[in-house]
Order: sequence, then structure tokens, then C-alpha cells
Amino acid sequence: MTAALRHDRFANARPALLHRGRALRVALFSGNYNCVRDGANQALNRLVGHLIDRGADVRVYSPTAKVAAFEPAGQLVSVPSLAIPGRAEYRLAMGLPASIRRDLDAFVPDIIHVSAPDLLGRKAQDHARSRGIPLVASLHTRFETYLDFYRLGWLRSRIERYLDGFYRRCDLVLAPNRAIADDIAGLDVPEVRIWSRGVDPAIFAPGHRDEAWRQAQGYRPDDPVVLLFGRIVREKGLATFVETIEAVRKRGRVLQPLIVGNGPARGWLGARLPNARFVGHLAGRDLGRAIASADVMLSASTTEAFGNVVLEAMAAGVPVISSDVPSAQALITHGRDGMLVPPGDPRAFANMLDHLLDRPSVRRDLAQAAAARAEMFRWDHCLDAVADGYLSLL
Repeated sequence: MTAALRHDRFANARPALLHRGRALRVALFSGNYNCVRDGANQALNRLVGHLIDRGADVRVYSPTAKVAAFEPAGQLVSVPSLAIPGRAEYRLAMGLPASIRRDLDAFVPDIIHVSAPDLLGRKAQDHARSRGIPLVASLHTRFETYLDFYRLGWLRSRIERYLDGFYRRCDLVLAPNRAIADDIAGLDVPEVRIWSRGVDPAIFAPGHRDEAWRQAQGYRPDDPVVLLFGRIVREKGLATFVETIEAVRKRGRVLQPLIVGNGPARGWLGARLPNARFVGHLAGRDLGRAIASADVMLSASTTEAFGNVVLEAMAAGVPVISSDVPSAQALITHGRDGMLVPPGDPRAFANMLDHLLDRPSVRRDLAQAAAARAEMFRWDHCLDAVADGYLSLL
């Protein structure tokens, strides 16, 4: 924590990002830069804003939607794309057309950064290699873990081989935590660094808990508020969450879960939990208030690369019960600032939820420790690590 605070104190003294006496030029390739408001896209937009603040020149190449989820940071160049069947909010670029290659050559980037292992990212890699431009990749999503949720598990070994080859082509890979970094290092990538994530203390803080807001949502003062937070998609462990709530209810406990977020599985989840309180997508102060007003958060996902929502809940002083997976292990010390349970085990989740709901003092201790742990994660510190990685290649 001390190092992060010291870094923030001298944030304005950071040197400008220069190369050969001019602004560093970074070409960033994204699968869906601002089509969807998810953790990966928000992290990339924060990165671009940070690089620009430090004097870099950044150009982003990505598919775009008719209605964007939010205003993009930096110069955004739209790449021709098609909507993904069944998941129309995501788009797939068909490659790197000649017009985009000409734009890229005119920009003359010092660094090419690919953030998705899709066809666009692959073609951007080819371009970097043909021009001798240093190539960086950042890992945001564990795509191979999604397949079982869409009955495509038989493709996993093939996808894993493709991903291994994709990251092996890069000069530097930015991994979200040590476990993933160690896996990538085994691929003989020239350099692997950790790009962690930060949390905004102005939004996520224990002091934003609001009893009046809880009451307005239909909760009485002593009602336990169990939180589901994030994109409402099957791969986020929705089935385990539902089965956990059902198991606790069968034991005689009255629960009305609080669902913060939206997504294509909203209808499915609403049908399974008809008396849950859905507040939709929230942002800024409204989001921070909703999260801090929960009593416990359940994170049953097994597919996270980092786990932004876990960190944000911790910063808001909410005890988290999470699947015991590498992304959560990087954030939570079991029994100190959160709880880890076997992945995909509703009974284990239900037992831990019962344990915490019956012990307010334990929840308070976990909440205080979680908020203290989250203070170690500052965006400026994390984003400077990416800039340092760029400069190491030059």
C-alpha cells in the first residue's frame, strides 16, 4: 500500500512518454473497444487516457457499434465487422483491410498492442512483424474457459493451441496476475509482465453504504442483501449463483438477491429468481452506492482473468465469497479479506453464505480487511506498468 500511495503522490511528476525526441506512438487493436461496457474495455480505455495524459499519441483500431456503450478514449478508427450470432452486442472484425493498413502505415506506430486474439489481432501481429514494430499483447479474457457454457468443450484443446501460438508471437505479454503470467512464461515468450487493475476510491468505498437506498429497493433494515455484480452472461457462474440462493432458501432463510448489471442472460436469470431485485446497469456514484449497500457478494464465476468486480466490491467494504480460482486467489486471502470456496459447488457457497449471514462481526472484520487490501490497487500505478513495458521494448 505504501508504494501505491507514494506513486499517487508524485503522479504529476511522471516523465512524458517520448521516443526519439517525440511523442510515443501506440497503435492499439481491440475486439470491441467501446461496444460493451465490460471490465476489459474499461481497462483499455483507462490505459489510453493515461497514455495520452503522459504525452503519448494513441490510435485505436476496433469494430464499432451503431450505439456505443460509452464515449471512447483516444482516436478510434472503425474496422469493418459483423455482429456475432447470438451475442449481437459483440462484433467480429473480418481482418485488416487495405484502408486500415494504409492508415496504420501513415500513423507510423512505435508499438503495436493487441488486446484480443481474434482475426484482427492476428492480422495486426502480421503487420507488426512485417514492419519490424515491437509487438505487445495483453490478456483480458480466458476464452478457453467459456466453451463449456456453450456446449463447445470439445474445441478446448484446439483453442488452447491457437492461443498459445498467438501469445508466443509477441515480444511482450501483459498478464493480469501471477498465475496467468507463469503459464504464459512457459510458452517461451520473450518477456511477460503483470498488468494488474486498479479501483476508483471515489466510486467504491464503504462510506457510500446507504440505508435509505436499501429501503427504497424494498429491503427492511435486517434483511440480508446478497449481491450479484457484473455482466449477466452464463459464463459468469449464473447457474451456481441461482442454485446457491435456492439452497439457502430451502433452509428457511428469506433472500431477495440484489442484481447489479445487465446482459443477454437477464431474462434467464429473472425466470430462475423471480423475486430478485434487478437494478440494471449503474455507473459512478449510483454504482458505488448500490455495491456498498450489499451485505455479501457471491462471485461464482470460474472464467475471470482478473476479477474487476471482486476488487470493486472489496473496495466498497463488501465481504466476497468467490470461486477458488487464480483470479480470486490474486485478490483474496481466504479467511482474512474474503472467502474462497470450491468452484461450481452450490452447497459450499450456500454453507459459506449461511456462515457469514449468521455472524455480523465476521462480516465486519472481512469488510474492513477487504477495503484495506483494495487500497493497494491504484490505476496510475497499474497503468504506468504498461508504459514501462512499452519503453522496455524500445
